[in-house]
Amino acid sequence: MDIKNAQLEVDTWIKEHGVRYFNELTNMAQLTEEVGEVARIIARRYGEQSEKESDKGKDLGEELADVMFVVLCLANQTGIDLQEAFDKKLDLKAKRDHDRHHGNKKLK
Repeated sequence: MDIKNAQLEVDTWIKEHGVRYFNELTNMAQLTEEVGEVARIIARRYGEQSEKESDKGKDLGEELADVMFVVLCLANQTGIDLQEAFDKKLDLKAKRDHDRHHGNKKLK
């Protein structure tokens, strides 16, 4: 599925199940919360913190999907074509960062 279709699926879900979008500020707070859940899993599972029993069953993929869902909501409600924005950003990064990363001795 491409990003444009993901945005359409989220919009359909909101209309069928969600009554309406939360306002942008609420969604921004929700996004922060979801990113925090991703950070907690990564810090404890892949970082130096020990993983609590209550965190061991958490699904990183599910938490990343929560982040993506809220990002798609924010794009929809602010009129952003996220596919177009992502394609532009990827092109910019490819042009800007290609030589920089290949020349970075820390990445060897």
